[in-house]
Amino acid sequence: MRLVRLAPQPSRVAEDIRAALASLGRGSTVVGGIALAGIKPFGDERVVDAFVVLPRGILMIIGVDLPDPALKLEAPLEGAWQADGWPLVGAENEVNPATRALAMAKAVAVQLAEAHPDVPPLSTVIAVGPYVEAVDQPAADLAGRTRVLHPTPTSMHAATVSLADSPRAMSAQQARDVLKTVAANTPRLPDELLLGEGFAEHADEPTVVHLNPLISLSPTVPAEHPGKQRVSVAAAPPLPAPQSPPKPQVRVQPQVQPQPQVRQEVRPQPAATPPVAPPPAAKPRPSLVRWLPIGAIGMLAVLLIAAILVASGDNETPPPPKASPSPTKTVAPPSSSRPIESLQFTPQDAAADQKCASHAFGDVQASLGRTSCTAVKRGSFAANIDGRQAAATVGIIEFPDAQQAADFKAVADTPGGGGILDLATETGKWTGEVPKFDGAAYASSLNGTSVRLVLVAWLPGPSTPDDPGLQRAAKAALDLPINL
Repeated sequence: MRLVRLAPQPSRVAEDIRAALASLGRGSTVVGGIALAGIKPFGDERVVDAFVVLPRGILMIIGVDLPDPALKLEAPLEGAWQADGWPLVGAENEVNPATRALAMAKAVAVQLAEAHPDVPPLSTVIAVGPYVEAVDQPAADLAGRTRVLHPTPTSMHAATVSLADSPRAMSAQQARDVLKTVAANTPRLPDELLLGEGFAEHADEPTVVHLNPLISLSPTVPAEHPGKQRVSVAAAPPLPAPQSPPKPQVRVQPQVQPQPQVRQEVRPQPAATPPVAPPPAAKPRPSLVRWLPIGAIGMLAVLLIAAILVASGDNETPPPPKASPSPTKTVAPPSSSRPIESLQFTPQDAAADQKCASHAFGDVQASLGRTSCTAVKRGSFAANIDGRQAAATVGIIEFPDAQQAADFKAVADTPGGGGILDLATETGKWTGEVPKFDGAAYASSLNGTSVRLVLVAWLPGPSTPDDPGLQRAAKAALDLPINL
């Protein structure tokens, strides 16, 4: 999904909405589509937090600010809301805080259907904040096209997937027409961008649907049953295993009988004793004769192994004199100096204050809203990784005790859990292109009561979290000092 910002934020929870949409990343590998942040649909005076055009659906996201954070919110669409058991009403004694938002969504849905009857119907997401741990909606409301949720990457992804359920994808031209109709100031988006976000080239063209990867795991359920049967059958053979050794013994005995006949003919040549004596001694002697070649072969094998060891030892002895001139100190310094020369950081901006939540986004911001921190330090660095330009942003968050710091780090380490905003981007201190930390490499560390979060991205991108160069720079940035 590609996020396009058009107007200032109309609500306090808008920051979380934009962070949740931005966390989906660009492209159609997750949900795809175009999200317009801060628009006035059809020229209305009110600003909507986000209007999202997906390949298989259209969403309008409206933020509703609650008076305080809540652990549980009961939010029926047509009834009164309760936050942790306390009733919530809207302005002018409206039945709930989302009454006006729902009325606006219905009006926009009617206008959109009249202007573009061939596109999917409009769905609505009521995003509540500043923080709600759980939202309870009646089953009848969940069966419709409206969701009430606290905007996190997980909840926003679930809403977009469940509400964008059209059987066919819109074309790039249809998406462009819808965006232009709803918001006239929308910049024209090229076909390559829209096709990359999952829209079809033509209206009647079927497109590839990026299904949830978990769906592909369903065939493994029946496949496990025969596997278990095979394990149970395989466990039984160890019982007859001891019976297998006697079988070779039975097969050896018939071989011994003909062998004495041949070897008895050989034995009389050296033996000068009377022919009567050998018959009783003939039975044990064949075994001795049979083991003699085996023993000789064993001795030859030992001698061969010893010869190989001696030869290998002789071959290994020459390397020490060859290695003696090579380990000179002239080779070691260049190899040890390369990591320093190939990884450099240049400070761009640094600052510190106590407004922790306002400098964060996503679940990290929600966590800082619940748990107060004592200070936050931020630093932006221009990085040079093996001759390639990159950008690094570092945030150090201080807490009153170590347990709070550990709990916060667990939230920050969760994939898609948000992070700390880049300082130089906010202050405009970057020279040239402003870095985008989508897909950046991430690293974190815990030191007593402080947590350090690091993001490193290529400049210009794109970046991937598993890039070896970015990962190496992110680990090195865990030790960078932030000089204020």
